[in-house]
Amino acid sequence: MILLKQLLRYFAQALSRYRDLALLIFRLGLGGMFMWHGWPKIIGGTAKWSGLGKAMGTFGIDFAPVFWGFMSSFAEFGGGLLFAMGLFYRPACLLLVSNMIVAFTSQMIGGTGLQKASQSLEDGISFFGAAFIGPGKYSLDYYMGIEKPAERRPHNTF
Repeated sequence: MILLKQLLRYFAQALSRYRDLALLIFRLGLGGMFMWHGWPKIIGGTAKWSGLGKAMGTFGIDFAPVFWGFMSSFAEFGGGLLFAMGLFYRPACLLLVSNMIVAFTSQMIGGTGLQKASQSLEDGISFFGAAFIGPGKYSLDYYMGIEKPAERRPHNTF
């Protein structure tokens, strides 16, 4: 048991050296996918935005569907871009979380079921957690001085 614990601790220490690189890969991958999903919505125009904006009816908000649809499109594309670059990272995470809450709720109430709605839930949970973790040092927020370097705890030695 002690050997396993030491092995797992060594493994964790080895991987934690690449934390900032892993955060960059995570940001680029997830942010890039949101840009990819959001681009057709951004260029879809008012007809597309109106259809998306009707999801706000789930919350009793039936006015200005074009506005809400554009905001959803912007959240996906613009939020994905900000997330990927690590620029205004934490507000971008919260923007994306709110968009995923609307998507998940409207899908579940609309009867698509958890099989379809699970992606929105998973993405929302990822963005929520990412808001607490931060963008890492390979981000524009870090280079602009918005984010400070993470405090490193000393590693225990064997």
